[in-house]
Amino acid sequence: MARAATTTDAFNAIAEPRRRDIIEALACGPRNVGQLVDVLGQSQPLVSKHLRVLREVGIVRVTDRGRQRFYELDANALRPVHAWTSRFERLWNERFDRMDEVLARLDDEG
Repeated sequence: MARAATTTDAFNAIAEPRRRDIIEALACGPRNVGQLVDVLGQSQPLVSKHLRVLREVGIVRVTDRGRQRFYELDANALRPVHAWTSRFERLWNERFDRMDEVLARLDDEG
């Protein structure tokens, strides 16, 4: 089966680790491309390419301030990802609780 385009939805957009790095950098507040290049240690064309994908999906929006463009995170676009991953939170919590019980038993026995 062919892979979906990266601009189809948030899931496909964040599948790329460098885009997740950009999202993390923007979680601290708006930044221009130069600041993102410095923070991420990536080339300007590469950062711009990934910003374009994130903009098309709606995860990032751009604001012009004078001659500079600032990019900021629109976390609402990540809601589908959060909704999907949160379904697994209970599963992991249950597994960690069971692990805690096993470790407590081992500690009591030792």
